Amino acid sequence: MKYKMYYEMMEQPEALRKTFDSELENMENISKIVESVDAIYLIGCGSSISTCYSVKDALASVSNLRIEVFTGYEFYYNKKLINGENAIFIATSQSGETADTLAALRRANEFSIPTVSISNEPESSMIKEAKYPIVTLAGTEKAILGTKTYITQLACLYQILFAASGYEKTDEILNQIAELPDLIEDLLKTTEDDNKNLADELKDEDIFYCLGSGPNFGLAYKLAMTMLMEGAIKHACPLYSAEFRHGLIERAEKDVPLIFLDADLESDTLTKRAIDFSNEVLEAKTIIFNFKDYANINKLLAPFILVIPLEWFIYYLAHFNGEDPGSTRHIPKVRSE
Repeated sequence: MKYKMYYEMMEQPEALRKTFDSELENMENISKIVESVDAIYLIGCGSSISTCYSVKDALASVSNLRIEVFTGYEFYYNKKLINGENAIFIATSQSGETADTLAALRRANEFSIPTVSISNEPESSMIKEAKYPIVTLAGTEKAILGTKTYITQLACLYQILFAASGYEKTDEILNQIAELPDLIEDLLKTTEDDNKNLADELKDEDIFYCLGSGPNFGLAYKLAMTMLMEGAIKHACPLYSAEFRHGLIERAEKDVPLIFLDADLESDTLTKRAIDFSNEVLEAKTIIFNFKDYANINKLLAPFILVIPLEWFIYYLAHFNGEDPGSTRHIPKVRSE
């Protein structure tokens, strides 16, 4: 049996191609605005905020851009906003109707801060009310995990912000983003079987810890908060790798699954230390997703690559537990049937 999520996963490469064919010039114009601002506010909820975390942490190590990440209502209640401040507001949402994020967008408009909305829905409130709308051509997604949404939102954020970053390898990053559809197409074919087997091995586990550093923390957050808890109906907790020794080192026990995302970034020195402790001292079930096993591109692009094997893992983890990986229990998602 193939669930909705399967078809949406397979559509990720084409969604990226269509989005960039349609929106690249728009994104380049927004990048020029970003170059002149003092602050960048990135806003999202759930999977969408994970893209904000990833691009913020990717840029923190290579640029001087001042980026702040908020959930929708955190931004809405932010008392430090200044009317007309030299900033830009960028919101991400699959539906373009996420109440928290929409409230934040309206608050930014009230403060005369230039607003950007990135959404799949061209007729949504966020697209209509933003000064600079970007429509990701992923279409309305039926599966809760929003695979096409994630990959297109993340690509748009990287394109806009890296183009304005002054990073010495910006051209490399932007050229490799353009090559991602082909890479992802290949990974969808080559990573299924291994992660189906991993899911079968771990199907009876009920709790997972997910760790990453730099841009991979955003993906660890998505893995825990939306992929495992919403998609596979498993308890999960995301952590920065450096936080392993501040809590989890005392709580994790033998045979508890710890999932590490490792891209050999400078900050992954701490990821590797945590992996060693997990293996040698805790004897935990240590699952490692190594970026170098899947692609040979700039390490800052690791979330684009590692998310594909993780999608297969979640897809089959849900399936082996009798769950539809795209269904919801309590979450009111805005979707067209």
